[in-house]
Amino acid sequence: MAEPHRNSTNLYCTRTASLCALGLATMLSASIQAKPPVTTAAKSAPAQTTAAVLAAAKPGDWRALDPQNTLYLELPSGRVVIELAPAFAPNHIANIKALAREKYYDGLAIVRAQDNYVVQMNDPDYENEATRKPIKTAKRSLPPEFTVPWDAKIPFTRLPDPDGYAPETGFSNGFAAARDLKAQRTWLTHCYGTVGVGRLNPVDSGGGPELYVVIGTPPRQLDRNVTVVGRVVKGVELLSTLPRGTGPYSMYEKPEQRTPINAIRVAADVPEKERTLLDVLRTDTSTFDAFVESRRNHREDWYAAQAGHINVCNVDIPVRPTPDAH
Repeated sequence: MAEPHRNSTNLYCTRTASLCALGLATMLSASIQAKPPVTTAAKSAPAQTTAAVLAAAKPGDWRALDPQNTLYLELPSGRVVIELAPAFAPNHIANIKALAREKYYDGLAIVRAQDNYVVQMNDPDYENEATRKPIKTAKRSLPPEFTVPWDAKIPFTRLPDPDGYAPETGFSNGFAAARDLKAQRTWLTHCYGTVGVGRLNPVDSGGGPELYVVIGTPPRQLDRNVTVVGRVVKGVELLSTLPRGTGPYSMYEKPEQRTPINAIRVAADVPEKERTLLDVLRTDTSTFDAFVESRRNHREDWYAAQAGHINVCNVDIPVRPTPDAH
């Protein structure tokens, strides 16, 4: 295993498993002829506690996970449910599903667990072309999908508070996102539970064989430097509580330290009775606006002061078991 190093952008790199890889903006340029309609969370939202908001939520305020865009990461300790975001990384997600369907991930391992940062999944023999697991039909690398063109058809619920990493932040179909209307680009942000694609220094060296999950303070410096493909919606504790690696940058040094991956499956390929059926609070409703406001200004009796501010990674989207699910 090559000795890892820390590069100038504060990303940690190894040859075998790599993650290598302003507030509120001033008024938008007058060159933007037609702004897309903007939904702003917390605008006119009533003052309620979080519990009250969720208790009053109607069935239509929730959406079911799409089994075609849901992955099950099967570990010895249980199942991690990952929701994919095809609007933001369509090519990588198609490739990841192809890798899952050819059972590429089966038998790989979690090779790194770094405190307050990430866990990484990869082939421990990735560096050795003679012994690493072959890829049959999918691709090993792809051009990056760090950002995608902004389209007014993309739903975006904008948060009211400034962000240090993007002109605007908010939520798109349940995913923490950012956008720059002047540049006409949008992207997913690195929050707790974010799932991304590991790469080496070349921006086109990732494709999905190596994945990582954020298990610490949101590393927003990774935004627009790594392809983000989704987020963990259930089971992140199975990853965040793993023993930390003992090698440089928390790589596991011995095979027995690694957590084996039993399988990664597309939920649609799993018999329905074996699926984990979950609903996610929609982020394009007045209920979500009220939910955000309840998090910006906590109304619970315990709080002596209200923050009056929230950032995109402090809005934990509620997830619940689907009512009446088998």
